[in-house]
Amino acid sequence: MSVSNSDRRSTATQDSQPRGVDVLHDPLLNRGTVFTEEERDRLGLRGLLPPVVSTVDAQVARMREILGRCPTALDKFLTLDSIQSSNETLFYKLLVDYIDEYMPVVYTPTVGEVCQKFSHLFRYARGAFVSAQDKGRVKDIIDNIPNEEVDVIVVTDGQRILGLGDLGLNGMGIPCGKLSLYTACAGINPAKTLPVTIDVGTNNEEYLNDPLYMGLRQKRLTGEAYDELVEEFITEARRRWPNVLIQFEDFGNHNAFELLKKYQEKILCFNDDIQGTASVALAGIFSALRVTKVPLEEQRFLFLGAGEAATGMANLIVDALVDNGMTREEALKHCALYDSKGLVCASRMDSLTDVKKPFAHDLPHATTFLDAVRAYKPTGIIGAASQPGAFDAAVLKEMAQLNERPIIFALSNPTSRAECTAEAAYRETEGRALYASGSPFEPVNWEGRTFVPRQGNNCYVFPGLGLGAVFAGARWMPSHMFLVAARELAAMVTEEDLNNGSLYPSLSRVREASQRIGAKVAEYAWEKDLATKERPDDIVKAVGEFMYMPR
Repeated sequence: MSVSNSDRRSTATQDSQPRGVDVLHDPLLNRGTVFTEEERDRLGLRGLLPPVVSTVDAQVARMREILGRCPTALDKFLTLDSIQSSNETLFYKLLVDYIDEYMPVVYTPTVGEVCQKFSHLFRYARGAFVSAQDKGRVKDIIDNIPNEEVDVIVVTDGQRILGLGDLGLNGMGIPCGKLSLYTACAGINPAKTLPVTIDVGTNNEEYLNDPLYMGLRQKRLTGEAYDELVEEFITEARRRWPNVLIQFEDFGNHNAFELLKKYQEKILCFNDDIQGTASVALAGIFSALRVTKVPLEEQRFLFLGAGEAATGMANLIVDALVDNGMTREEALKHCALYDSKGLVCASRMDSLTDVKKPFAHDLPHATTFLDAVRAYKPTGIIGAASQPGAFDAAVLKEMAQLNERPIIFALSNPTSRAECTAEAAYRETEGRALYASGSPFEPVNWEGRTFVPRQGNNCYVFPGLGLGAVFAGARWMPSHMFLVAARELAAMVTEEDLNNGSLYPSLSRVREASQRIGAKVAEYAWEKDLATKERPDDIVKAVGEFMYMPR
């Protein structure tokens, strides 16, 4: 059955029987004015609340009035943050029922501004902060955490937050936001989630000179000392919660790839920037191919960027082609990268990192993205380098000349970092673009037709991936799980969606998407002997019953 707030506390907490103001001050227990007469007597709440027993719907209506008076998205975030810190049931009720309206507030694009200003906005301590000063005593930190059970940890070191760069400790807004979506989108019990920031310093001079900055005032720790601190954290987290899923989030390129390489086949973990982004992008590609009627084997994708997101997407496309029967050597030729030095090509092989080398093809060394498009002649371009406006009119027109239905994915976020707007993509391709973005854009009217672009947002897949892994008790997460998730998400896109220019289902269906993806991921875990829990007869139904609902 779905979990409600009455059974969300640990055994230890239940045994202590909090009463009175202790109940009202605990966001996991507090339900405010909806406490019944019997509960008010039993919990010592008589007289501590207004006398009328309210309903959750009345609470929601009251909070929506308050939120409606907030002049900016940041003001709405702060109000929602206050609600979460006092009554999590109400917070998630708002988020679940109005996901289209409030997800852009608790996550992209607003979370970018929240992170930039995190030390100036800080009011409520949430999660765990592990700093370089804690080396050798991370065990004490883990033991201080009140959660008796943790299913999902989202951890960052703040080095590469969205497209905003090194934000140090201020990056804590990302794990908090991601875990809100884990609960709202996939029903992961909020009492069993833990946001973590590993503070190893920052190279951002603005923060080092900011008197209100709350992180370590030192340059970033690197090398062996960094590796030892991260390993100490992972070891201690898994000591206390052996089955916990650890999601790596917004680490710098080098550390992100190294951590995934080191831990992927050893523990239950994944990197959302590398693997989650890849899964949601591939789902959008599968949808686009339903429109073009041209198979994946005849597509060529050029990525603006060659970091975590771009190489993750390229590798998953290659995996999909190999899964369709193509050799890996041939599949690699269907993806090309463009980095800060130009088109990644064979003549640059000696200077390339290992993750780029497989995509170094026998191509001319184009030094502008337009020249790269002309050299490689892609059927789709995918932006993942936070270069706003990089898909300019010339690039878009060239793509329209090369393809009847060009695939244009401007996936960098927040909105200010998008490679092109939805309006520009449709205008410069005469309404022929198959467009997706990383942040939300309003519908676009072009020559009497209305296009409804939707986000290629990781929230469509990472919550479901985590849900399935936790539900099955997966030992680790092979790359094929992300291909499974992409196919399931794409299967949810309707013909009506495609006719409106939407390559993803409505965000209002995200819980359905998470349940379906979670079931497919769990099924894969059982099929590949990766699961540690007993398989139910009806996986989809059992996953749905496992999902928390704010009641």
